[in-house]
Amino acid sequence: MTATEPGHIPVLYKPVLDGLAVHPGGLYIDGTVGLGGHSRGIAERSAPDGRLLCLDRDPAAIAIARQNLAVFGGRITFAQTPFCDMAKVAVQSGFDQVDGILLDLGVSSMQLDSAERGFSFQSEGPLDMRMGPDCDYSAADIVNTWPEDEIARVIYEYGEERRSRRIASAIVKSRPFRTTAELASCVARVMPGGRIHPATRTFQGLRIAVNTELDQLTEVLPQAVSLLKPGGRLAVISFHSLEDRIVKQFIVRESQDCICPPHVPQCVCDHVATVERVTRKPIMADEAEIALNPRSRSSRLRIAARLSAPERGSK
Repeated sequence: MTATEPGHIPVLYKPVLDGLAVHPGGLYIDGTVGLGGHSRGIAERSAPDGRLLCLDRDPAAIAIARQNLAVFGGRITFAQTPFCDMAKVAVQSGFDQVDGILLDLGVSSMQLDSAERGFSFQSEGPLDMRMGPDCDYSAADIVNTWPEDEIARVIYEYGEERRSRRIASAIVKSRPFRTTAELASCVARVMPGGRIHPATRTFQGLRIAVNTELDQLTEVLPQAVSLLKPGGRLAVISFHSLEDRIVKQFIVRESQDCICPPHVPQCVCDHVATVERVTRKPIMADEAEIALNPRSRSSRLRIAARLSAPERGSK
């Protein structure tokens, strides 16, 4: 997909902009700019003088987003970096107290549709799956060199695949693999057919492992809250249960003044709530959006607002 190619549909576009409460003159961070769809909406709603910091670990995404958002000129700052470095980059760029932060998690449409990136089992491509040059290894490195037990763990923990040991055994017996098609075929030979392609969960697990997605999400959430002004909004779009669980548990924990275990008779944690939950349940795409953009079917949007935290020990 190129900068001028139509068809990119930002997931939950209006709920994201409404949830962030974007207003003129505000400061915002898009931690996963992709092709710039959500960022465009934020820039338009924050006109005439709102500013936006756009991050992405993928240099190809940054290059395309620069073109797509060039009309906004100096109001947008770009940085090629994984969002786990958000706090450092934000402070360096003058975005240390912002009105809203967006995280649109997972693989982007551009990455998924590019066969040469190796994210999809539906097209022939190299077994890569790296979202950016900061990744330490590729999917090929995992399936061709890792021990069988570690491959099974990745597929089970990150792909939520119950038959992970059977798949890992088949992978080790059939390696080396060069392409996505070779790996998908291997998995399909030992997996029964069903509603989804037999290799779906295996590819998800490998992608998450390659890009350390869950670790990076865990790192960025407290950074994002620390960057928000009182009343500032954090909006996170997730696409599978592992991501959504991390986001939900973080927001629930940070919305409480005490996080001591239930059996502790008196609070000893000295924890102070930093956010309030704007959404008690995740916002999901409606039937009209799903019909227009089938990839939105699994999306979940959660929103939290920054509190004015009291001094520790003052509760």
